[in-house]
Amino acid sequence: MPEKRTSDFENGLIWFGAAVSIAEILTGTYFAPLGFSKGLPAILLGHIIGCTMLFLAGLIGGRVRRSSMETVRMSFGSKGALLFSVLNIVQLLGWTAIMIYDGALSANGIWGAGTWIWCAVIGTLIILWIMIGIKNLGRVNTAAMAALFILSVILSFVIFGKGSMQNTGREGITFGAAVELSVSMPLSWLPLISDYTREAKNPVRAAAVSAFTYGAVSCWMYIIGMGAALFTGESDIAQIMVKAGLGIAGLLIIVFSTVTTTFLDAYSAGVSSESLSRKINGKFAAVAVTVIGTLGAILLPLADITDFLYFIGSVFAPMIAIQIADFFILKKNRETSSFSLQNLFIWLTGFIAYRLLMRVDTVVGNTLPDMAITVLLCLLVSKVGDRYGRR
Repeated sequence: MPEKRTSDFENGLIWFGAAVSIAEILTGTYFAPLGFSKGLPAILLGHIIGCTMLFLAGLIGGRVRRSSMETVRMSFGSKGALLFSVLNIVQLLGWTAIMIYDGALSANGIWGAGTWIWCAVIGTLIILWIMIGIKNLGRVNTAAMAALFILSVILSFVIFGKGSMQNTGREGITFGAAVELSVSMPLSWLPLISDYTREAKNPVRAAAVSAFTYGAVSCWMYIIGMGAALFTGESDIAQIMVKAGLGIAGLLIIVFSTVTTTFLDAYSAGVSSESLSRKINGKFAAVAVTVIGTLGAILLPLADITDFLYFIGSVFAPMIAIQIADFFILKKNRETSSFSLQNLFIWLTGFIAYRLLMRVDTVVGNTLPDMAITVLLCLLVSKVGDRYGRR
């Protein structure tokens, strides 16, 4: 029986659901001190950078028909890739907790049943999504996405219908820092996208549709957040919905956007777990990640995620830069080795470079310069190695 492949439409739905997120709306509120005239270009520039990387990462996995963490082996070796599997599981577990926390906090602002109760409700729905499975969501996912689209349009009209900008009362943010916050969200999906494009009928189209859909909708969410702070003077999305009389509609936006986004985090954590051991069942691992993330959302303070976003950038920007250099430029596959010490050293250099670049305010943020440095270092080391006959 031939293996079922996902269509471009199905991939688009998956990444639409990934982008419609309370976390993205909340991140958008940080752009308000720039004003709309500077905040909008920062959002667009950051997403162009981040989604270009997202497309290339998805294309690698789609072409070789492997999950994201399996493609990492091609650059870092069969054992060296385990480092990134562990780091990816950590970031996905973190995202699962953060998303459930944000969703529950906002849902409780509309219907005060108790934050921990909403954490449990959202966690249970995510487990339901996992058990249904990525290939069997079909009409359920289509219906959920259609509802989220309509409700997000309503929310946009509610926010931008206010007509006049207000003082946000927030501390300022530089243009470069805003670009980096915009890059950070698509960058956080880099270690996940191949988990979905590997199943696609047409890898190039699937990667393009996924990156474009995510980028467009993510920009929309950022703009909603920035608009909320600018036009209503309010950064609490739940309160905006309450004041606008959205009530149940607002509650649906919050709960289902949290479920559809966090499902991808938990699902990919399960896929990454399988790369650690063949004995691990990915679906059960995803359920375990959801349970742990739900407990973390209930017990831990997770209000400020900016440091977490910068950590993701510092880990995965140099990682994907090395993969891009190896796959598209150098045409090298290193998975026959246990460790590619060369690329692990280059990644460490890129990681340190990113942390140092955080102290420098560039108009394009930190990710693009860091990736350029990492790719150039890959090419230089490869050229020197070829000259002296070393792999």
